[in-house]
Amino acid sequence: MSRSSVPTTRSGRATMNDVAARAGVSLKTVSRVVNGEPGVLPATAERVAQAIAELGFRRNDSARQLRTGRAAGIGLILEDVADPFYSVLTRAVEQVVRDNDCLLLTGSCDDDPDREQELAMALCERRVDGLLIVPSATDHSYLAHEIKAGVPVVFVDRPPINLAADVVLADNVGGVRDGINHLIAGGHRRIAYLGDDPAIYTARERLTGYRGALDAAGIPVDEALIVMGRPEPIAIRAALDRLLSQPDAVTALFTGNNRLTTAVLRELSGRVDRPALVGFDDFELADLIAPGLTVVAQDPAGLGRVAATLLFDRLAGLSDAPRRVVLPTVLIPRGSGELPPPGRRAR
Repeated sequence: MSRSSVPTTRSGRATMNDVAARAGVSLKTVSRVVNGEPGVLPATAERVAQAIAELGFRRNDSARQLRTGRAAGIGLILEDVADPFYSVLTRAVEQVVRDNDCLLLTGSCDDDPDREQELAMALCERRVDGLLIVPSATDHSYLAHEIKAGVPVVFVDRPPINLAADVVLADNVGGVRDGINHLIAGGHRRIAYLGDDPAIYTARERLTGYRGALDAAGIPVDEALIVMGRPEPIAIRAALDRLLSQPDAVTALFTGNNRLTTAVLRELSGRVDRPALVGFDDFELADLIAPGLTVVAQDPAGLGRVAATLLFDRLAGLSDAPRRVVLPTVLIPRGSGELPPPGRRAR
């Protein structure tokens, strides 16, 4: 049989045996070329490479994983891949996964607990070697069996519930405390807090930071100045109308995430006498707003990079107790948070 007539398998896919027959070499030689191992003469390696190209051979990574013990796929589940925060986080995870010669499978759960579990189990059924999760569920014990079976799981941005597992977080409490202290230092005492749905861990933590900063400064917490909920435009407009038009109006606002900050900026755009504003989360073009937006910046790339690195440490055999890593935030003054109360402003 001539080399040009070497058949492939019934599935239509060329095998390493087919490549060996086409190139006229042993199966071991093909394996060495495919896996980049030394010990093959350049001319022979070139002949094997030509056979691979002619036959359209593709390495079976699942089989390679069984032989080498190396991870082939990592799953990442987050709230919304389109959100700028999660886009940056995903890119950092992707880089670590690529550096470890693996593939990244990503899914958005839209903060739906059922969807999170559905995605996690679907990825495990497809034999991913590890999971990174920005959690939405209120009970993660459904993953206990997978962890026991040897699939490491690292949680990002929010901790797991009813499950002992690694988690990488931002310093939500400390970050908000820094932002509120910054406003207090500028003379503000009537400071409103606009936060996300209190069912979300980060929203609760950031509200804790707000309350703690006021308490520490001896400023009574006025519950009427706290607005919690999804960043719906109508609700934001109503909240700002109430907060800014009452006799003892607020002089400063703290917004709990970038979506809330954006919604508030839209509503403030037509107002002449604007309150001071500090937002949690930085975002693109925040420095180009007039005045520039003062923010408490967390590090989404750092969250993704540290979490992914920890996951690969587990895959490499790290077996100590679950770790809790908290990354610091940074206050970035740009102008909006430095506006003094109205009575102190130059006329």
